Amino acid sequence: MTGERPPDRARPAPPVDAAAATAASASVGLRDRPGDDGPRDDVVIDVRGLNKHFGPNHVVKDLSLTVRRGEIFGFLGPNGSGKTTSIRMLCGLLTPDSGEGTCLGHDIVRDTKAIKREVGYMTQRFSFWEDLTIRENLRFVGRMYGMHDAREKVEQALDHLGLKERGNQLAGALSGGWKQRLALAACLLHEPQLLLLDEPTAGVDPKARRDFWQELHALAARGITVLVSTHYMDEAERCMKLGYILYGRLMVQGTAREVIESQSLYTWSVSGGDLPALATRLKALESVEQVAAFGNTLHVTGTDKARMQRELAPLMEESGSAWKEVSPGLEDVFIHLMGSSSEPITEIH
Repeated sequence: MTGERPPDRARPAPPVDAAAATAASASVGLRDRPGDDGPRDDVVIDVRGLNKHFGPNHVVKDLSLTVRRGEIFGFLGPNGSGKTTSIRMLCGLLTPDSGEGTCLGHDIVRDTKAIKREVGYMTQRFSFWEDLTIRENLRFVGRMYGMHDAREKVEQALDHLGLKERGNQLAGALSGGWKQRLALAACLLHEPQLLLLDEPTAGVDPKARRDFWQELHALAARGITVLVSTHYMDEAERCMKLGYILYGRLMVQGTAREVIESQSLYTWSVSGGDLPALATRLKALESVEQVAAFGNTLHVTGTDKARMQRELAPLMEESGSAWKEVSPGLEDVFIHLMGSSSEPITEIH
């Protein structure tokens, strides 16, 4: 094909991420295995009591999670909280120390090869060979999965994700948003039923992020399940369900509204006056748990509404500032959870 480098040119093996390569190579020859009808209901991920240690570090603690077909489940938590380890246990790349469950109807310990052939896994870092073109990278992935129709599927993927005109461009010359599209195309190439996306929009501009999420919702509408980890609150609000993990423990899960309501937080917004000075005074109040700046306002949050009202009353009476009670947001909830990590897990069904 014009513009492509000869396919028989000698090259070293592409530096594909080791975890992704393991998943792909283990899937070779499995796409057409007879007698595998897949899951029989709408539960795609159903795991209980998963634990994982790395030496003395207890990285994932008693993880229980249920995700249904066609859901976009947002996995939130700070760096080092256990999100990536949890994702890798779900897709068969890591074996849990204890616990049980299924992914796409397959046992997560015994049936890892069957899971890998039906999962698309997008790693945190761009893991394709930058000296190959977009088209060449995708054809390489197709060969890794043992796809007999790889060339046809690659052209379809290029067309669907708007990569056709850039198909012969080197991957190393792509911007963050285009690299993201390439990675998503590679995830979808073998037609998986579940996408596991590990912080896929880190370092991507807002428009590319919005386009990416529109594509995720289109995939969910087709029945593809998505589990995505993210740090962005606006992305969390785009998810159908959420789970927040901290120090390896799943603290809460449910819809955004359920997560917010489960924590019984109360928030006031205040504007006007000398806000930096007011913030200092507010932080000294025992009933105030959080004081956060949002533009020209402060959000003041706590859990004891009556006590907060008593302690805030003198400040509310001062001239020059305007107060109103507002609904707490996801960010308020997650900061609260970080400060109360020793509390029991809250699960919403």
